[in-house]
Amino acid sequence: MSIIILLSSLIGGIVLSAQSSINGSFSSKAGSLESAFLTFITGAMILFIVVLFFGSGNLLTIFEAPKWQLSAVWFGVGYLFLTILAVPKIGVIATNLSAIIGQLSMGLLTDHFGWFGSIQISFDYHRIIAIVLMFISLRLIYNANKKDRNEKGYLSK
Repeated sequence: MSIIILLSSLIGGIVLSAQSSINGSFSSKAGSLESAFLTFITGAMILFIVVLFFGSGNLLTIFEAPKWQLSAVWFGVGYLFLTILAVPKIGVIATNLSAIIGQLSMGLLTDHFGWFGSIQISFDYHRIIAIVLMFISLRLIYNANKKDRNEKGYLSK
């Protein structure tokens, strides 16, 4: 079962990267807000059908959830919108790596302090080194992207 979950996560990452690239290109034609809107309205329609036929819970229980838990929807919207803005300027790799560094950094804090009901896992020097190495890789990728854009005559920002 763990292999299936890992493969599913891998496929999810592949699809997310493709979505970032496509939305970045689409936003240059239709606009960033419009691209985000199309993504969310289409996703909402598909999920409505899936929930209608395969849902197992009571959708109205969302009103019983603590209000702070409902804030997660804003994070998803913010993530997608910021990705749409970033991809055309810094590229898919730099955008996705930045997001991953952000996710892992927040994950370190969440695990360390046991926020949001997670188990507590203290961070150690291995985790800190891993984050530092990811920042170094982001810097190298960003510099390579910038150099490539300059060589091709694009304006670097």
